[in-house]
Amino acid sequence: MSSAPYLIIFDLDGTIVDSQSNIVRAVKEVAAALGVEEPPLAQIPLVIGLTLDEALLRLFPEVRAETHQHMEATYRKIFKRLRSESDYQEPLFPGTLEVLDALDEEGYLLGIATGKARRGVDQLLKRHSLEGRFVTIQTPDKAPGKPHPGMILNALSETGVEPGNTVMIGDTSFDILMAVAANVASIG
Repeated sequence: MSSAPYLIIFDLDGTIVDSQSNIVRAVKEVAAALGVEEPPLAQIPLVIGLTLDEALLRLFPEVRAETHQHMEATYRKIFKRLRSESDYQEPLFPGTLEVLDALDEEGYLLGIATGKARRGVDQLLKRHSLEGRFVTIQTPDKAPGKPHPGMILNALSETGVEPGNTVMIGDTSFDILMAVAANVASIG
């Protein structure tokens, strides 16, 4: 690696951790709690990575705007409850720690850009003993959600790394579109 810094930005849900079953469960519980029809199961994974409000708008387009605000609060309450259950799991994908270790040893700067709120990111990193591994953590709390390039642009600004020395790794088209909009390479 040259002396110029390189930044590798990871998505979180679906890239570093397997959270799909928890998200599906929470969406189904939201629908039941509010008495609305569940979205088709195949649609739920397609919105993972978006901000919560955008994901719910896409999953429940027929629901009135004021109900969407209530849905978001209900989802957060349900997800908080799920996280506190003894059987809650949000495992790292196999090989994740080894990849992070190898990249760290090579001197790459590591970052996160996710649709998950910062509080959820912090809890997840703590649960997996990953605190301090990432030099920049970008969430929709401080920048527009994917596919807007704001989170990547903030990461570049925080680290001083040039777009040409940055790659975004994610599992959805939203990750790739965000990378393209920020003029950085992508893998996904």
